[in-house]
Amino acid sequence: MRPVQPPPIPDNQQNITDLWIDLLNTGKDDVFREQEDNSYPYWEKWKYLADAWQYDPLKLWTLVKSYRKNKKWVNFSGSVYPLDISTPSVVQQLLHELDMDLGGSLHTGELIPSEEKQRYLVSSLMEEAIASSQLEGATSTRKLAKEMLESNRKPRNHSEQMISNNYAAMQWIVENKDTHLTEKRILEIHQIITHNTLADKTEEGAFRTTNDVQVVDVQTGRVIYTPPEIKNLTRLISDFCEFANDRKKDNFFLHPISKAIILHFLIGYLHPFTDGNGRTARAIFYWYLIRKGYWLIEYMSVSRIILGSRAQYARAYQHTELDDNDLTYFILYNLKCITKAFEELKNYIERKNKEKKNILQFLRETDYNDRQIDLLQEILNNKKNVFSVRELETRYAISNQTARNDLNQLVSIGVLETRKNGNKIQYLLTKDGLKKIK
Repeated sequence: MRPVQPPPIPDNQQNITDLWIDLLNTGKDDVFREQEDNSYPYWEKWKYLADAWQYDPLKLWTLVKSYRKNKKWVNFSGSVYPLDISTPSVVQQLLHELDMDLGGSLHTGELIPSEEKQRYLVSSLMEEAIASSQLEGATSTRKLAKEMLESNRKPRNHSEQMISNNYAAMQWIVENKDTHLTEKRILEIHQIITHNTLADKTEEGAFRTTNDVQVVDVQTGRVIYTPPEIKNLTRLISDFCEFANDRKKDNFFLHPISKAIILHFLIGYLHPFTDGNGRTARAIFYWYLIRKGYWLIEYMSVSRIILGSRAQYARAYQHTELDDNDLTYFILYNLKCITKAFEELKNYIERKNKEKKNILQFLRETDYNDRQIDLLQEILNNKKNVFSVRELETRYAISNQTARNDLNQLVSIGVLETRKNGNKIQYLLTKDGLKKIK
């Protein structure tokens, strides 16, 4: 359901000082400040609180807007499409914590062992590709999608094609993190993301050419947003690139993480493509953060967190658009998602390290290498029992021959056996494979 738009503040509203005195008399002034600084509520929440406090909602909203009067103007495309941002305490706290966690401190440097970085990177890029595609309607399960990417199998349907494309786009982002963003590169990202997924192939890697594009509520069919007219799109994309490349001096210090989130918002706001805007927006978000030195973001799937709260994701967009383009709502939502993604990464690595420690203790008397131990661990945990040479090449960034040697050694001791599947060779657990491991 579309949020209710905040009411306009009447010109004849009584003096702000008098309103503050009224609020003080209710004894809710401290609660007001706590709510504003720690959660930055939208109009609907303030209306609910006003009713609970038996206070006039419009008067309370007037105080809120007055409290937020020191918002900063984001220097994008002049004043034609004004965008504002506030910095309540909750935003400043989250930005500080993410700076400590994502920017290459000793803590993050020790978080992922150097010998594990390539494996974690490949896995995280796959997770992001899958979740970002599922946000846009891909129906393939995570398990099947991961198997497709790991084995380098060709996509079998539209959903798998979306996921395969997104994975290629994430790889492109990592490889091109040091390049500037241009109109041509935005189109290249979009072409990678939409390859063989659009009804009209000419729309792949191409900006929309008409105004016949609207954002519609899937449940109600109601139009919830109409993007800027096509006549302004060329200039806006140019302004977007200037903004993304930091070529225009900001009016104030704009934190890089906030700016990455704003770039994410802007692609959705400008809606330059007939389809694929969300996936392109999230890819550019990653590009900017990696470019700014937040290297750990490569190992995190923020889209997976968004996928679990897609209704709040939509509302964060809508709250920003309905409340005079106040970006604070969208920034705060995304900061919480990034924070949760980091916590998930920490928990995942701690769990994997514990599993690895246990299996290493179990296999300490063997001659298995780390990659083989990793495969045996998956088998023992009933997660996987079929492997391929190409899969190991992709997962561990090793040569074809090294991957083949790893698997053939497990064949020689009876853990795995080979099976021909078309022109490919698969390695699968033998009937007595578990006994051979133990």
